[in-house]
Amino acid sequence: MYTIGGIYCMLPSSESNYQPVKNSQTKLDRFLVCGLGSLGQHCVAILKEYGVVVNAIDQEEPKNWQVPNLLDLLEQLLIGDCRQSSILEQANISQCRTILLVTGNERVNIEAAFAARLLNPQVRLVVRSDKQNLNELLSQNLGNFIAFEPNQISASGFAIAALGDENLGCFQLEGHQLRVVKHQIKPSDQWSNKWRVCELNTLYRRVLNHTNNPSCLPQEFHQWEPEARLQSGDIVIYLEVTEQLKIKQLNNQPRYNWQQLRQEIVLGTWNNLKQKIVNLWQTSDRYQSLRVAIICGITVFFLWCFGTVIYSLNYPETNIIEAFYATAMLLLGGYGDLFGGINFKTPPELAERMPGWLRLFSLGLTVIGIGFVGVLYALLTNALLSSRFQFFNNYQPSIPKNNYVVLIGLNRVGQRVAALLQEFKQPLVGISSTAINADFLNKIPLIIGNISDALGKINLANTKSIVVVTDDDMENLEIALMAHVQSPNTHVVIRTYDRYFSDNVARLFPYAQVLCTSAISAEVFAAAAFGENILSVFHFDTKTILVVEYMIEVGDTLNELLLAEVAYGYGVVPILYQKSQRPVKLMPTDDTRLAVGDRLIVLANSNSLQRIERGEMFPRTWQIQVEKVLAQDAIFDGANEISLISGCKMSTARKLMNNLPGQLPIALYKQQALYLVRRLSKLRVTARLKPFAQDTE
Repeated sequence: MYTIGGIYCMLPSSESNYQPVKNSQTKLDRFLVCGLGSLGQHCVAILKEYGVVVNAIDQEEPKNWQVPNLLDLLEQLLIGDCRQSSILEQANISQCRTILLVTGNERVNIEAAFAARLLNPQVRLVVRSDKQNLNELLSQNLGNFIAFEPNQISASGFAIAALGDENLGCFQLEGHQLRVVKHQIKPSDQWSNKWRVCELNTLYRRVLNHTNNPSCLPQEFHQWEPEARLQSGDIVIYLEVTEQLKIKQLNNQPRYNWQQLRQEIVLGTWNNLKQKIVNLWQTSDRYQSLRVAIICGITVFFLWCFGTVIYSLNYPETNIIEAFYATAMLLLGGYGDLFGGINFKTPPELAERMPGWLRLFSLGLTVIGIGFVGVLYALLTNALLSSRFQFFNNYQPSIPKNNYVVLIGLNRVGQRVAALLQEFKQPLVGISSTAINADFLNKIPLIIGNISDALGKINLANTKSIVVVTDDDMENLEIALMAHVQSPNTHVVIRTYDRYFSDNVARLFPYAQVLCTSAISAEVFAAAAFGENILSVFHFDTKTILVVEYMIEVGDTLNELLLAEVAYGYGVVPILYQKSQRPVKLMPTDDTRLAVGDRLIVLANSNSLQRIERGEMFPRTWQIQVEKVLAQDAIFDGANEISLISGCKMSTARKLMNNLPGQLPIALYKQQALYLVRRLSKLRVTARLKPFAQDTE
């Protein structure tokens, strides 16, 4: 089981029995799509980009073709019920590698999955279904079964888009929180005019994209110059491990001793505590009573301690415990009990020997104590009564003051987006034209009623973003335009279902971020159809990025490759590597070689997955020219480094280092070659890049 944006999805229980065969032109290159709604049409289009044969089944020929020339992409379109064995046989289910069941009816999808499994025990079942418990049971019993719900897949994309600012994605791996950040270099940044792009890559960070043109980002990973100097205005997109930033920074300072490290930790803890206290003090009016209670409590506690000290100093024969309880009695209104009752006719010995100023101080303790303790009693009574009333009445949180998200449309997608934003600690306000279930009412501030009127009840100028996710494309566009008129600088996120409608809206209204639910979900369904495990999905710069898990198998296109070859050859970003049952490695190094049984998690787009599926790598176009060594021991170390990073045989590397100057007889990718040059330079070996000559032996 794994998650996509917090959604549980089931992996095949017999995954080890399923051996996907890549790059074959056999029956395993045939796929069947059942249901040609918006999602089904997009699935067909993406599957065809992989170069496979696609058949389709639908109850009737679609009236709305969201993908132009879809019929030309299909080898066969059958009109009928995909639950019927005869229809599935006509669609050659016995020769299909995967069947995608994406009709709008979950019951139809499940029944068709049963029929397909009976006709082809090996076919992979990719099902559209929101019944999580049933999906898990079917996965365990049917095997080679996976289920998704499109609306829930897209919810994480809307939540991340709502955060705006620099956040493009957020997901978890092996208990580590990772986020994708888009950062524009400012003149005051420590990176500006000092760092090269390649120097941003560390044990906890990986650069995904870099450009000096904010209006245009590279369409693929690694299309940036590693040696480029970061300048003000540059855009850098990178992945970072958020919860380990401070630890890594400390580890990168080897001169720290244990005492310094302890001081930093203590100082950091105090600073965090201080910041939390300030934030609590500056929060909304709902915490005003709490602030009053804190002031009263601190005052009473101070007077209690101060009175104990005063009485102990003036009456040495009295121990501190008696002074402690005497002060407490005075603060609780016991002046008369301590000094002889209310008629004062028989004052006790204590009162006779007490100086006048101390007796006046005692009276002051009683008066102040009664006041402050009375306030504490009143606040406690108010809290108890409030909680009692809230038990019978739904509690409605108040609308935040500023920097909050306005979420319009609280259907299943909207409620999932709201839950994710709450996980991100993002204040928000929900707006819905229809009534909401009672369980959701007291979770966030809500405005129920006409959406146009509701927009007038909030100050849109103080909002962080506006997310419109109703079930109607045109209504979403209308609401977004109204919101933009009232607050032109507010970030707007629009939900659509038609990809071409989305593209047109995005071009006409560049201030809006338009996300097509069907297009995003189709990429997940298509990738899952090839047996890939999709762990998460996020969206940036018109691209859907998938977090994909691979288990290296015999005959796999990734087997025996260096991670450098995987990264630069297929255009993916390796972010986690695990060999057998050993501990996982985040941000693994390029010189790691994959083997059968290894586990690899990468960031990839649809084009990257297609290249991996077909085994089509980008060409290697650079070569290393080794000029000379500056120290004799560098010959041995340099040969080791060349063999490790380039992947060539050790004998080839030693032959090169013993016959300088010379060229490495294999081609490399540019970033791989530059990394090797930098490593050789540290070993006092002079080397440079040159274009690869095809006739080099």
